[in-house]
Amino acid sequence: MPHNKTIPQVKGDYLLGNLSQMIANPFQALCDWQRDYGDLVSFRLATRQFYLFSHPKLIEQALIKQGDVFIKNYHPKKPIGLALVLGQGLVTSQGDVWQRQRRLMQPVFQRSNITALLPQIAIAGSNMLDRWRKLGDGAEINLAEEMTRLTLEVITQTMFSTSVLDRIEHIAPSLETLLKYASKTLLNPLTLPLYVPTPANQKFKQALGIIDDVTYGIIDQRRTASSAQNDLLDMLLKAHDNTGEKMTDRQIRDEVITIFSAGHETTANLLSWTLYLLARHPDVLAKLHQELDGLLQGRIPNAEDLQQFVYTRAVLNESMRFRPPAGILLRKVKKDTEVDGYFLKAGRLVIFSIFNLHHHPDFWRRPEQFDPERFLIPENRRFSFMPFGTGERICIGSHFALLESQLLLSMIVQHCDLQLLDTDEVEIEMAVTLRPKGGIPVRITWR
Repeated sequence: MPHNKTIPQVKGDYLLGNLSQMIANPFQALCDWQRDYGDLVSFRLATRQFYLFSHPKLIEQALIKQGDVFIKNYHPKKPIGLALVLGQGLVTSQGDVWQRQRRLMQPVFQRSNITALLPQIAIAGSNMLDRWRKLGDGAEINLAEEMTRLTLEVITQTMFSTSVLDRIEHIAPSLETLLKYASKTLLNPLTLPLYVPTPANQKFKQALGIIDDVTYGIIDQRRTASSAQNDLLDMLLKAHDNTGEKMTDRQIRDEVITIFSAGHETTANLLSWTLYLLARHPDVLAKLHQELDGLLQGRIPNAEDLQQFVYTRAVLNESMRFRPPAGILLRKVKKDTEVDGYFLKAGRLVIFSIFNLHHHPDFWRRPEQFDPERFLIPENRRFSFMPFGTGERICIGSHFALLESQLLLSMIVQHCDLQLLDTDEVEIEMAVTLRPKGGIPVRITWR
């Protein structure tokens, strides 16, 4: 098939390509390159060549129609990015390993099973609100830190029947260190290998050691427990293949750490950004109060109540459009191929920008305006709205994240108002996920 379209190349340095722009601000670089060069561009970070996709049609042709060509970039001997942290967990693995793990874990995330976990999620939310009350009216907190703490507790309680709150002061900063380092190795090929004892490498190893200790501790604790918990960890420990062989401790560790990190980080970001945007848009907050007060009158919602949430879901969807918790997807081109008349070379990496998709002016009216009303109108948004990815590798925990977010958001918003301590717009920081740079300082007042 003839390919006669030329992919624009981002202008850069002769030796390092576009590395300086990427190091300075990766999030801004990806936005600028789409704006300046279009929906499919090529860029170079020193020795590493990338394509940037920012259009629904391109996403569909690559991830749906050629899912076997655009593959996960996992190399066991030279891991980069999240593979450094997650090993061969569900997010990073491919082929038979991924198929087997996905089949194994799918039942845990069925809607009926997730609904049964709502009381545990509510307890975590109530405990946080009780702790906030003890701080006193007008107390100041960092919202991003609080949401990280909350979602870490939810994921460990629901999936592994344990609590990590006693070690939260070590766990949260360690996970942040790991994510930032993983992002750096992906976007900067000049990062020195881990065996070189640089301060950054030492810090990464120390953080990974802390998270490994927690993870293996959870696994060991369960192995010696007298009774089964019927949670995700039990399923992983009991799982075996056709020959009867069970998963190794390393395989279980990779899955536990994947759910542990991926399962809390994106939801923490979603709740942080949503509460921040509500604080900046009192008209939207007033409509949300109207729905929640009318339906709940101050009580904690149950599964039936969550089905009645219309405006609450619209708020969360618009938050995920406006500030998608996961800003990019990454794949590798397995073989030479063509997408929409453009020739793509084997071996190159592809960044699919979810943020650019969600702000594309051809698909969103006034994309820079936060407007939940747009999600009250039925519309086909396939590939233009994909906060959880798309295709066969769509996020396994999407239902869990949405129910958890609806429940926790309704609990927080019913009881307290959060006033921003800084009126300047919070900057976006990209470390695989899109997080609020420096957190979000707020003051709590009780309704």
